[in-house]
Amino acid sequence: MPAFEEKTVTVGGAQIRYLIGGAGPQLLWLHGSEGNLGWLRLHDELARSFTVVVPTHPGFAGSERPPWLESFVDLSRFYLWIVQELNLSDAVLAGHFIGGWLAAEMAVMSPKSFTRMLLVDAAGVRPREGEITDIFLHGTEGTRQLSFFDVSQVADYELLFGTKPSPEAREAHIINREAATRYCWKPYMHDPALPPLLERLRDLPTLIVWGRQDRIVPVECGELYRKGIAGSRLEIIDRCGHFPHLEKPAEFVKVASSFLGG
Repeated sequence: MPAFEEKTVTVGGAQIRYLIGGAGPQLLWLHGSEGNLGWLRLHDELARSFTVVVPTHPGFAGSERPPWLESFVDLSRFYLWIVQELNLSDAVLAGHFIGGWLAAEMAVMSPKSFTRMLLVDAAGVRPREGEITDIFLHGTEGTRQLSFFDVSQVADYELLFGTKPSPEAREAHIINREAATRYCWKPYMHDPALPPLLERLRDLPTLIVWGRQDRIVPVECGELYRKGIAGSRLEIIDRCGHFPHLEKPAEFVKVASSFLGG
């Protein structure tokens, strides 16, 4: 198992926590609304070929938020500063759900800063039919039930989600929910300005991966990203929900590795 370390970097007066491991070209993985789930099996797989960096977003449990940072656009601009401080220029940019949205926003702000982009069931664009599920309305348990096609396919489900949370874990959850609400509430989970800006990414090789049975972000959003980013490719994984990297890890690693190694 590739070793990893937990470190912090100070950016704009705020301490940002991140995990780092592996060797080779740099890959920045941006987590979803649930917060940083730690060093996952996926990160181990990626770390065989990449130096994998997994930050905790500013304002989520473990990382400080500068007082001026209020919106998703603020977060995206601030993350480019984090990239600068961590010397992650020319990194692969990857993210899940709001992390995928964050990756897309960062890329349209600075298209030449990254070599490739991997979006996984990403928020950020509004579907024309249906809607992105309101995770705040459904709450933690309701959202989790909607997030997986079959939890028996998730090898680490009990480890990640099944144990009774400690007081510290409950506090972290409250902090994470508050941060996600701050960044993603209005407009909910999308940026009306993002779709036309995706045209800037015509020279950024992009892979979009989606679980066909995602009940949080409709597959249509993956199609909208594919249409918006010239030359991008959409891979849909069957019998899979919102977390393909957890629920179908073998299929996910196969399509991701093929793209990242190309």
